[in-house]
Amino acid sequence: MFSELEEFRRLYEAVFPVLFRVVYRIAGSQEAAEDLCQEAFFRLHEKKMVFPSHEEAKYWLIRVATNASLNYVKRKDRERRAYQRAFREDTRKTETGEGELLAKESREEVQEALKKLPRNLRMVLILREYGELNYKKIGQVLGISEGNVKVRVFRARERLAGLLKDGS
Repeated sequence: MFSELEEFRRLYEAVFPVLFRVVYRIAGSQEAAEDLCQEAFFRLHEKKMVFPSHEEAKYWLIRVATNASLNYVKRKDRERRAYQRAFREDTRKTETGEGELLAKESREEVQEALKKLPRNLRMVLILREYGELNYKKIGQVLGISEGNVKVRVFRARERLAGLLKDGS
């Protein structure tokens, strides 16, 4: 059998890449994503939680990290608005340089469109596309039925396509 430390290391190595992709898409920052993922694993270790399988632990970690990421985004947004009010910072976007790559622009366009989706649609799409979770597992993470997940993913894709088509 494996020691507790070896088991934790195996879980970390198996889950961290997926967890990072999900959290990065929500937080939008590599540093923040790494910190939030580490915090989720720290909570798991600190509480000495035991799960019947790595899969169950994975979905618990995704739920914890997702919630922490959403809180992080809210906090950063409040801080940004407060800073703008305090210093009357110019909020207009700067023009992209000619040297910008088309792929980068496309990713940024998708990210902006994703931010415009309602939270319930955005979350299922992030978990599906970036977390690579199936509908059943997304339902477990979000506490909704598999059928509801399918409907939300369909609606999210439709809205995202509409936003990208309109260019807004």
